[in-house]
Amino acid sequence: MQHYINQLLFGYYPYIATVIFILGCLGRYEYVQYGWRSGSSQLLRNRGMRIGSNFFHVGIILLLSGHFIGLLMPESLYHPFISSGSKQLIAMTAGGIFGSVAFIGLTMLVVRRLFDARVRAQSSFMDILILLLLYVQLIIGLISISVSAQHPDGSSMVALANWVQHTVTFQSDAASYLLGVNFIFKLHIFLGLTILLLFPFTRLVHILSAPIGYLFRVGYQIVRKRL
Repeated sequence: MQHYINQLLFGYYPYIATVIFILGCLGRYEYVQYGWRSGSSQLLRNRGMRIGSNFFHVGIILLLSGHFIGLLMPESLYHPFISSGSKQLIAMTAGGIFGSVAFIGLTMLVVRRLFDARVRAQSSFMDILILLLLYVQLIIGLISISVSAQHPDGSSMVALANWVQHTVTFQSDAASYLLGVNFIFKLHIFLGLTILLLFPFTRLVHILSAPIGYLFRVGYQIVRKRL
């Protein structure tokens, strides 16, 4: 039974969540374009919004970048220069710093969303749900740092990386790499996949249309003077 549940959650669920993510985003963009927005509540109450939002976005972007690079990098690329244990120590340190920055920002946003009457009144069920899921996911991620510290040889990190790499390359044995890892890592992965599944039905879709090109524009924006 344990192997079956493990295969269901970490062998099949990643692909189910990914398919729903892709189809959901395509469908929402095609049929509900007016709902494809960040839904910012800054106009309702600006206090605490700027600092909290900046802290959260900077922290989460750096966290996701670290996850992407660290988990998708094959052992053969870094072993000639650094051991698995040292790589894990770097990941724990960076994750602790970036995670703390994101935690401070997200805490401010959660308090604002739940306890500011004007903001709460304009918040949908999905607005609150996804914010709380992100908050719990961030807390679990910070807790996992202390769990990783119990395996200084980097074995847990290697197992997680093998699962990610085998999953993205569609190998059937991917879930087996998570059989022996701590429950906190499994919970972190499951919740991350659930957020991915819910992504198309929340305000998170604005991430996919972030104006990256604006940062590299050639000319300047021309604004007419008021007459």
